[in-house]
Amino acid sequence: MFRFAHPEYLYLLVLLPVLLIFYVFIVRIRKKAIKNYGTTELIASLMPEASPKRRSLKYYILFMAIGIVIFMIAGPQFGSKLETVRRQGIEVVICLDISNSMLADDIQPNRLEKAKQMLSRLTDDLINDKIGLIVFAGEAFVQIPITSDYISAKMFLAAINPSMVSTQGTAIGAAINLAMRSFTPDESVGKTIVLITDGENHEDDATKAAMNAAEKGVKVNIIGIGTPQGRPIPISNNVFLKDNAGNVVITQLNEAMCQEIAQAGRGIYVRADNTNNALRAIQNELSKMSTSEVESQVYSEFDERFPTLAWTTLILLVLEFLTSERKNRLFRNVKLFKQD
Repeated sequence: MFRFAHPEYLYLLVLLPVLLIFYVFIVRIRKKAIKNYGTTELIASLMPEASPKRRSLKYYILFMAIGIVIFMIAGPQFGSKLETVRRQGIEVVICLDISNSMLADDIQPNRLEKAKQMLSRLTDDLINDKIGLIVFAGEAFVQIPITSDYISAKMFLAAINPSMVSTQGTAIGAAINLAMRSFTPDESVGKTIVLITDGENHEDDATKAAMNAAEKGVKVNIIGIGTPQGRPIPISNNVFLKDNAGNVVITQLNEAMCQEIAQAGRGIYVRADNTNNALRAIQNELSKMSTSEVESQVYSEFDERFPTLAWTTLILLVLEFLTSERKNRLFRNVKLFKQD
């Protein structure tokens, strides 16, 4: 298994395209300045030792070294020893609505991003439990099978967006049924479903699905995200989704439906807002669940890849230092291929 000990440092990779754009900008300015003194051929004859290709090579070597340093400080590791461990915990399957209506910004920064922030914090509080993630819109898909690997779960969570599901809608019943099939067969383990949705475009019998889950001892807890007043659904900058009549569509939280599903699933319903009250309510509900022995396959030892990247960076920096921006005087007139 491969992982990063500090994946948050990978955000520094955004510096690479910025540095590349900056270099292209500098090259263009330099070329423009040279043209003020004469033609390219004339300037080349006046500066026979100048080598733009060598200058570019030095920059690209430095560019590669910076990229490797970012990966290095993120702490790449490979799992080297797999062990079976037994812990006291529960199993939680999260069903996350990723329909287009979740892009509405009546909850800041928007419904989907707020839900992802809540789930990230919820994952941080899990210690000996197992977590799974299902995403749904008009269809439901398993994004993360039941696992104790919280780091990987958070990495997958960060990449979730509505484009992952092509069929739009809100198939809550399908998500609940898929969640029930995602749990392990161990009946002694406490199990629960946490469903986050705005309840828009309800398409199937979610109430019946929640009732069936409750009959099997699995509570269905609902987090309603959005406001009853609603907001338009953004498509792009200052462009919003419209209906066939040309009217802007306003997406509203279907709170009554969410409450009905939670009641059928013998769970709780809470509405998310710009505070952390909903998250605390769900955390409190999970803490009440009885724990059982959960068996997990985990990597207990990891080999650091820091030294390999460090040596690679050092070699690149030495190579950059030894690479001159000027042609070597001894070999500048040497031509391997002569024209007849």
